[in-house]
Amino acid sequence: MATFGATILWNRDEGTAFTDNKYSRAHLWQFDGGAEVPASSSPHIVRLPYSVAENVDPEEAFVASISSCHMLFFLAGAAKAGFVIDEYRDEAQGELAKNEKGKVYISHVVLRPHVTYAGQSPDKAAEAEFHHAAHEQCFIANSVITKVDVEPA
Repeated sequence: MATFGATILWNRDEGTAFTDNKYSRAHLWQFDGGAEVPASSSPHIVRLPYSVAENVDPEEAFVASISSCHMLFFLAGAAKAGFVIDEYRDEAQGELAKNEKGKVYISHVVLRPHVTYAGQSPDKAAEAEFHHAAHEQCFIANSVITKVDVEPA
């Protein structure tokens, strides 16, 4: 099987005491293909100015990872069935909650894909089957305990 990795890089700003917990959570994600993504804690978790609102936070990345994985399997299934997709747009959302041990986790992810086809589009039942198959095949969704719902637009 394949292995996957990323380099996560954070540096303390010179002059920041650190032990007072007033340090920037901004950091960088580096990937093997050369992509770099500015990241930070979520301002919902660590208040500004110690978070960077415009950077990607781990919670957003988690939701995006599930959505992206689902989309890639959906596209493959639709292509195999002979349908041409012009656009796939998903405004996915994740929800934080506490589990039975009182630990905060992303308890629920809702995918809301809207698919635009070129030419013939599948009927609702066939499209639902593509989504079901994509969800079953998505190894990111299969790797988490989070409830994942797919609500096609």
